[in-house]
Amino acid sequence: MSRYVTTMRASDGSIVKLECHDALPSTARLARQYARIGYPDRYVVFAEGKKRLGEDGKYHGDVERGVYMSCILRPSIFPSQAALLSALSAVAMATSLEEHTESKLQIGWVSNIYCDGRMIGDVKIEGKLDNFTSYEYIIVTFSAALSEDKFPPRLTDIIRKVFEPDNSSVYVIMARNILNAFFPLYINIKTSSKYMDVYRKMFILRGHKIKHIVDGKKKSCKVLGVDQKTCGLIVEDSSKKVITITTPNSVVVPKKIIKF
Repeated sequence: MSRYVTTMRASDGSIVKLECHDALPSTARLARQYARIGYPDRYVVFAEGKKRLGEDGKYHGDVERGVYMSCILRPSIFPSQAALLSALSAVAMATSLEEHTESKLQIGWVSNIYCDGRMIGDVKIEGKLDNFTSYEYIIVTFSAALSEDKFPPRLTDIIRKVFEPDNSSVYVIMARNILNAFFPLYINIKTSSKYMDVYRKMFILRGHKIKHIVDGKKKSCKVLGVDQKTCGLIVEDSSKKVITITTPNSVVVPKKIIKF
């Protein structure tokens, strides 16, 4: 497989175009280019390998295998709902991936994905506003490095692969499963109960320490939970004051959590 485009009907009945590559430095970069020149809603750029950038500034032959894909959306949601989009995307990814492993999948804030206490990927959201209240496009990027010791090929996927008309890899099958979990949640973004209960159940950071960056300084806080309606991170600072953090860039989370 070098590059091909296939069509799938998602579980919510919508048509999704899936552009598949062996490996890319960044699916988000290509999806961003496509979005700017008018590629349609639900066009997805997928790669089963991520090229690594060497110290010389060049991409080399070795790649990290897994699921790397960026979905172009032309939504009618408000900027204030972006955090909820991150949450439901993480739920779609984590619940789909847990079908492919005996390990424990959990979610960090807002959308980091953990496997047996180690961060293996995340979901990133970016978008372009066409005015102050709506988006020209949003790109949802799912990324996860999937080692065979944690995610061995399932017999059902191997059998299914034989009958795929486009010679899909197991990673493509996993990507389709994520998309099939994502779109029914996406169309119900305003009904947070459809995904926030699962999100909070899979949330790994409760009771653990994070760093909150305030005025350029990192302050240690204990995580109490996540707000059901806004997905804000509820923490207790060193003075026992309870605050809700809404800006992901101001939080540093652990890459590894031993006890979970």
